[in-house]
Amino acid sequence: MHLQRFIDRVSVTDSRQLKDLVMPMSDARGLRDELVKILIEFHDREKLPVEEPVIKVEIKGGRFK
Repeated sequence: MHLQRFIDRVSVTDSRQLKDLVMPMSDARGLRDELVKILIEFHDREKLPVEEPVIKVEIKGGRFK
């Protein structure tokens, strides 16, 4: 929510060719908190073990003696 609002505000500011974007401290805190949550989730996903594909090999001799 805060991240999308920030992206929208940057887009509007850019389209108006303004040089500065000012945001209330409450919005800045919300954006910070949302970014921290995203970074924590990303960091935790990197720690998960990667499941390697199981390769099953069967060797049959057939009529070989």
